[in-house]
Amino acid sequence: MCFITAGMGGGTGTGAAPIIAQAARELGVLTVGVVTKPFQFEGNKRMKQAEEGITALQKVVDTLIIIPNQNLFRLANERTTFTDAFAMADDVLYQGVKGVTDLMVRPGLINLDFADVRAVMDEMGKAMMGTGEATGDNRAVEAAEKAIANPLLDEISLHGAKGVLINITGGYDLTLFELDEAANIIREKVDPDANIIVGSTLDTSMEGTLRVSVVATGIDVGQSRAEQPATRRSMAEPLKPAPEPKLTVSPVATPVA
Repeated sequence: MCFITAGMGGGTGTGAAPIIAQAARELGVLTVGVVTKPFQFEGNKRMKQAEEGITALQKVVDTLIIIPNQNLFRLANERTTFTDAFAMADDVLYQGVKGVTDLMVRPGLINLDFADVRAVMDEMGKAMMGTGEATGDNRAVEAAEKAIANPLLDEISLHGAKGVLINITGGYDLTLFELDEAANIIREKVDPDANIIVGSTLDTSMEGTLRVSVVATGIDVGQSRAEQPATRRSMAEPLKPAPEPKLTVSPVATPVA
């Protein structure tokens, strides 16, 4: 599995991310893009470059998560430093990615494997990612609601999602009722026919706290997967060499006497 993170609008992220994603896809790797869009004050030219880069990247990744930097203003106030604002965005990404990987590598009450993750994220277009934590008697409901109300993501929602991966993390005090309660809040927000996969991991340091991480995919599956320029091969299939160029030899004209 390959996560590609990039800031779109400049030269490096906009140009390199689609190339790296296509290479990973051709190797049969499940590829997830997590990118940011520029602030409005960075100008229309940079925003246009970012949009072009996102369009190119979306064609060669399985799942794409977009975070507009402008949305940082929803979390910030007049005293929030530039560094603190970006740290908030980084934490959302970190917790979301960690929620996916923890399901496969950490011991838990409901363990999942890579096949479950692939089932939700393989060729599913745009996605949203969110994490929520809560304590107290109503922690399951509060954590789930925080997870699906991520203010940093682009203007998309769970409605219409075709695949949902839910990770519920807690200590030894996590109850079956709480797991059911958190999962049902998210289930009610998505397509009735969505592929919902729920896992639960154990973290002994989280006694009294419950965390819900959600990755919802296929939000625009019909539109985003209309074109498939990068075909994934199986891991066992060797890379094919580039075809030899065809040379056309034209006869030399007879010189005029």
